[in-house]
Amino acid sequence: MNYPRAINQLIDHFRKIPGVGQKTAERYALFILTQLDPEDTQAFGATLMDLNASVRPCMTCGFLTENETCDICRDTTRDAKTLIVVEEVKDVIVFENTHTFNGRYHVLNGALSPSEGIAPEDLNITSLKSRVDSESTEELIIATNFSEAGETTALYLKHIFENNAVNITRIGYGLPAGGNISYADEITLNKALEGRKKMN
Repeated sequence: MNYPRAINQLIDHFRKIPGVGQKTAERYALFILTQLDPEDTQAFGATLMDLNASVRPCMTCGFLTENETCDICRDTTRDAKTLIVVEEVKDVIVFENTHTFNGRYHVLNGALSPSEGIAPEDLNITSLKSRVDSESTEELIIATNFSEAGETTALYLKHIFENNAVNITRIGYGLPAGGNISYADEITLNKALEGRKKMN
């Protein structure tokens, strides 16, 4: 016996979330149906609807905001000459939680992967070039993951900026090969920032 159509649709939506399998998706769907009050269910649905309407990428750095530019880009107390490049929005949150980095960010929205058809034009790189020039960036910290795609992206960024008057560094010590920044703890990330090295 199968679930009613509406429940199956909800399960299918939950299964699109990375790491959520069939059983977990079923559990989420049935919890919403049987455990939440109707008011909570309606509020949950309204929040999902509101996401697309109110949240957008920052026009400067690519982080998420409800305005044209995010709080980080608008913060005049931050070091505008230091820019850290990350793959995903969630990486910004991870670095912010260390409370040690006071520069600004640039979100690529992915990493180069020729095997998956992800090319430079698919990433937020053109706007990065404009920022480095217009903001007179002094240090560009490349904080892509230590995966094959992340390393490919780091080398590509080094190549396109090597003739600019900018110091290009790569986070290092503390992160293992193949490591994902989003899963690193705060101490490890602090060490990685402290141990960043100039890219040769």
